[in-house]
Amino acid sequence: MALSARTRQGSGMPTENVTAWLAGRAAANRFRVDRIPFHELDGWSFEEGTGNLVHRSGRFFSVEGLHVTHQGGPFPEWQQPIINQPEVGILGILAKEFDGVLHFLMQAKMEPGNPNLLQLSPTVQATRSNYTKVHRGADVKYLDYFLPAGRGRPGRVLADSLQSEHGAWFLRKSNRNMIVETREDVALEEDFCWLTLGQLGELLRRDNTVNMDARTVLACAPLTHADDGFALHSDTGLRSWIAGERSRHDVRIRRVPLAQVKDWIRGEATVDHASERYFRLMAVAVQAESREVTSWTQPLIEPVGLGVTAFVTRTFGGVAHVLVHARFEGGFLDTVELAPTVQHTPENYSHLSGADRPPFLDLVRGASRDRVLYEAVHSEEGGRFHHAESRYLIVEADEDEAPAQPPPGYLWATPGQLTSLVRHGHYVNVQARSLLACLNTAAATLDR
Repeated sequence: MALSARTRQGSGMPTENVTAWLAGRAAANRFRVDRIPFHELDGWSFEEGTGNLVHRSGRFFSVEGLHVTHQGGPFPEWQQPIINQPEVGILGILAKEFDGVLHFLMQAKMEPGNPNLLQLSPTVQATRSNYTKVHRGADVKYLDYFLPAGRGRPGRVLADSLQSEHGAWFLRKSNRNMIVETREDVALEEDFCWLTLGQLGELLRRDNTVNMDARTVLACAPLTHADDGFALHSDTGLRSWIAGERSRHDVRIRRVPLAQVKDWIRGEATVDHASERYFRLMAVAVQAESREVTSWTQPLIEPVGLGVTAFVTRTFGGVAHVLVHARFEGGFLDTVELAPTVQHTPENYSHLSGADRPPFLDLVRGASRDRVLYEAVHSEEGGRFHHAESRYLIVEADEDEAPAQPPPGYLWATPGQLTSLVRHGHYVNVQARSLLACLNTAAATLDR
C-alpha cells in the first residue's frame, strides 16, 4: 500500500490521460439527465395516506419524513424528508500487482446527480436491488470478486467494513466498503482502468474527478502512518471520548409520513423548505447507455448551496493532528460520528450570529492561501443527490484560532487514529473519510 501511494505513474493509464479518457468515455455513450415533474416518474408515486414517495417494486428506496429532537445547538427540533434505503450495497475496489506495485481497478461511472456525469468510481458500486437485478438490467461487472466465499472468485480481502452514508439525508444507511486483491488475470472492460494509490492521490486534487463512493473505500486502505507512535490522546482515550459524546446527546428520532412533515411544501416538481434553505426533493429522467439499465426515472435530493467541509490541523509533539467533531445527524445509526472540523453549507447559517454560528466556519472560510494545505471541490453521492458539491479543505491554524483544549464536542486526533477507526463501522462519517482518503493517498500533506 505504501509503495502504491508513492507511485505517481503506474503500469496502467498515465495520470495525465485520465481526464481525456473520462471525456472519451462520456462521448462514447449517450448520457442525458432532465428535470421532470413528479407525475412523469415511471414506477414512483406518492403513497396514498402517508404521502411517502415509493417505488412500485417496494425496493430501491423511499422518501419519508423524519421528526428530530436534539437538545443543543440552534436547531433543537426539526422535521425533514429523508431517504430510507435499508438494504446494504457493495462498494468494492479490486486490487492487483503489476510490476510489483499494487494497482486499483477504477470505473468511469455515470451518475445522474454528478455535475459532470462521469467520475472515477469503485470497481463495483451497486445496491442490493441493482446487483440482484430488480431493475432487470445487465449483470454488474466484476461483482463475483466481492461475493461471499464459495460464491465469488478467489482473492485476499485487504479491507472490509460497514460504513455510514450521509446522516443528514439517509436514514441509517450503510454500505459494505471492500478492497480485494486478486492474482488472477483480469479482463479489462472498456469503462475501467488500473491506477496506483499515488495516481488516485493526484486525481483527488482535481475537482469532481474521484467520486464519493471511491473516496470512502480508499479511506479504508490499510496504511500505516508516521504518526502511529504519538498522539495527544491514546486510542483508548479517543474511543472513550466518542462513547461519552454518544451517551451525552439527548436525542429523539421518529419517522413520520412525508405528507405530515412541517415547513416543507410539495409542488408539481419539487418539495421545498418554506425558508428555501437546506435542500429540495426533485425528480429526473435519465438516459445512460453504459449503465446496467439504459433509461429510468427517479427522485433526487438537491442541496441549496455549496458546502464547506474542512479539517483544521495543528502539530503537537512534532506530529500533525486534525480537529474532529463529534457530529450528530438525524440519520446516523449511533447518534454521532467523527466528522470534519467544519461540515456546513454557509447559506443555511447566514441568518445566525454569535454563539449560534458553527464553530470554526469563519476561520476556514477566511483562511489565507498559505494556510490552505489542501483544497478541491468534490461531489457527494451522485446516485441519490443532484449537484451536491462541497469545497473540501485542510487548513492550518494556531493556538489562538484552534486551542489545544478545544470546545466541547471537538477533539484532536491523528490521521493514523482515524485510519484505525475506519476498520470498524460507524465511527468516521463519510465527509471525514473523503478527507482521510486524500491523506491516505498522499495527495495532501500536513507537513510543511
